[in-house]
Amino acid sequence: MLRSELVDNVHRDNPYLTREESERVVAVILESIIQTLEKGARVELRGFGAFSARHRAARKGRNPRTGDPVMVPEKHVPFFRAGKELKARVDKQ
Repeated sequence: MLRSELVDNVHRDNPYLTREESERVVAVILESIIQTLEKGARVELRGFGAFSARHRAARKGRNPRTGDPVMVPEKHVPFFRAGKELKARVDKQ
């Protein structure tokens, strides 16, 4: 699903909202999740899953084109763990 499809779904399910208001609703939710992850906190949506930021240590990698070793700096990457209900519903397919 694309972001625009999500906005369309919100707009279709809430006809009292204009399309612009639906776009703002989706933008505010996503921005809230991003800001919380930037702070290093966890976002848990019961029945859906949890977003968190995981630390990746610095490591030695290789340039795929030349094969030369390069240092990959440490970083934080977003991580999503699906909730029990989401896993069960996806598995029923």
